[in-house]
This record gives sequence, structure tokens and C-alpha cells, in this order.
Amino acid sequence: MAILELKNIVKQFADYTAVNGVSLSIEQGEFFTLLGPSGCGKTTLLRMVAGFESPDSGQILLDGKDIKDLPPEQRPLHTVFQSYALFPHLTVRDNIAFPLKMAKWSKADIAERLKEQLSSVQLEQFAERYPHELSGGQRQRVAIARSLVDRPKLLLLDEPLSALDARLREHMHVELVRMQEQSGVTFVYVTHDQSEALALSSRIAVMNHGIVEQLGTPREIYSQPKTYYVADFIGKCNLLPAVVIESNPSSYKIKVAECIELVLPNEEIEVTLGQSGWFALRPEKIKAHWDPRHEDGVSCVKARVKGYYYYGDGTLYEFILPNGVVLQCMLSNNRPNQASFFQENDEVFISINPLAGNFLVK
Repeated sequence: MAILELKNIVKQFADYTAVNGVSLSIEQGEFFTLLGPSGCGKTTLLRMVAGFESPDSGQILLDGKDIKDLPPEQRPLHTVFQSYALFPHLTVRDNIAFPLKMAKWSKADIAERLKEQLSSVQLEQFAERYPHELSGGQRQRVAIARSLVDRPKLLLLDEPLSALDARLREHMHVELVRMQEQSGVTFVYVTHDQSEALALSSRIAVMNHGIVEQLGTPREIYSQPKTYYVADFIGKCNLLPAVVIESNPSSYKIKVAECIELVLPNEEIEVTLGQSGWFALRPEKIKAHWDPRHEDGVSCVKARVKGYYYYGDGTLYEFILPNGVVLQCMLSNNRPNQASFFQENDEVFISINPLAGNFLVK
């Protein structure tokens, strides 16, 4: 059941359209992420849900009721910012209890909920400390605990981890998912970090220039991008020019990078002979060998190693095809002390399964 529905939301600032006809439906209990670069409209959209901005047109439905004209303090939701916004003169306990005191809960009920909430964010031993005595990750947990303590219908999070270092962000990913699952509160999360969105989300809306380019699960967004922008924005991706050279009711054949022929099932998109586009192929989906391999439906071509980059758990290779096109290929370093399979200028054979990528029409 949808807890939040955005219907054809438009927001303009002077002659700039920040959000252009966005419609979304967010389910109860989801960890939903708005993902995109700076200026794509994701934060403006979140601010309209929170009530800090008003849409020029469209509806914002919470549990089926339009809240577009409600002031922020009357909306049954909370917002967590990257700045934490904790009260410096209050202890952890009092910061978290603040919404309950404002709502005039009884002392007994506040004490019971505080005990539960401090335990959920693993801060029982820090309850009497002040914000300046905490680490960045601990302060962020306090801010989230305060926002969840009165069980809002929605928790809006605007790039809440951007001020933390990389290792602490990874730790907080686990904490956020755990807190969301324990509380059952619907999270709407804004980030520009693709890996963060993939790790945390039930579903992701990828935004670009005020519109939603694609909406889907992390697996769908990563493995089955629908547009050039999504394929290029999410992680590393080979985007190779391709053209349809054969077409029939059950399958079609494309020529990729002018030298690779692949046959794909004619299921999701309608193609026509001569139609051009791109073949999106993730680096880890390419296989490389010393000798040619012959597998049904798999294309095998000769290539030369241009260079490689060591990433610890994997090595990213750049292969040059006979016509000069460069492909990136990620190979796992799963053997002891292994940093590379191939050296620069080695001649190798690469295998491409057509089902490992997808054809994006122009």
C-alpha cells in the first residue's frame, strides 16, 4: 500500500525548472532513495514533501490526503539533515526525548520509549553526554533516533552521511538499514552517492534535470539501465555504439562497436532494422582468456591490453579492440598475492554474452 504519492509535481525558480512533472508512489516500510547529481531536483523534491518548499502544481498525498498546503510542523514526518541539528546544550537523552516532551508525553512513557530508542542506536552508555563529546557517527545516530522516537509516518533524510569519512559511512549504512527495519518507518533518502543508494535502498528513483530517468530496485537500476544517462551515472559501464542489423519477432541482432555481433531476445523493447543506440555492458560482465573460446551465442574477439588499475579485490583492465575501441573489464583478484592476470600489450581474447548487457535505443 502506498504511503506517499507524488502526482505530477512541478517546481520552478525564476526561469529554472527544478522539478518537472515528477510522479512517484512510495510503499509503506520502504527504504526509498532519490539519487542524482547536484542540481537534479532531488533535494527540492524532498523539501516539498517536508513542507519547506511549495510545488507550483501537482499533489503530495500522505495516506491518501493531500498535504501540499499543510505547514511543516503539522505534517506527520521528520527530516534529518547532514548538519545533525542537535541541541548543543542538551544531553543525548534530552535531545532524543525532545519531540516527546513537545508532544506532552507522560514521564513514564518518555522513559520507556527512551530506553528502547537508546538501545536501538546502541548509545545507552552515552546517554548523559553532550553532542560535542560524541563522534560524527554517534551524533548522526542521535539525530536519527530523535527523528524516529515518536514513530513518524515518514523519515526524510537529506544526504545525512555526507559529512562522515568513508569507513564511518559504510558502518552507518548497516546502522541505517537496521534502524529502518526495526522501526518499520518509511525512509525517503536523498544522496548523490551511487554505491550508497545501491547498498541501502528497496527502490531507487534516478533523477536528472528535474525528471525521473528510471525507477526500480537496485538490481534493476544497475543491471538493466533503461537510458544512457542511468547506465553512465551508476557505477562503471562500457557504453558502446550499436546498430540493429537483423530483426525478427523473437530476436534481433546488433553490431556493437563495428566489430562485435550479438543476438538478443526481442522481449522488452521494440526495435527496427537500422535503429541505432548503445550496448551497455558492465566491466565485470566481460570475460578475458589467453585463448579463444567458442560458446553458443557468445561473441569472442581478440584484444590488446592497454593498461590496468589495481583496486585490491579486483583489477580493472583496459582492452583495445582491433578497430581502436577501448573496453573496460574488471577481473576479481581471488587468488593469493594476485594483482594482475595480464600485462600491458598482451594479446588476449574477450568473451561477451549478449545477455550480460542491454541495448539502449536512441
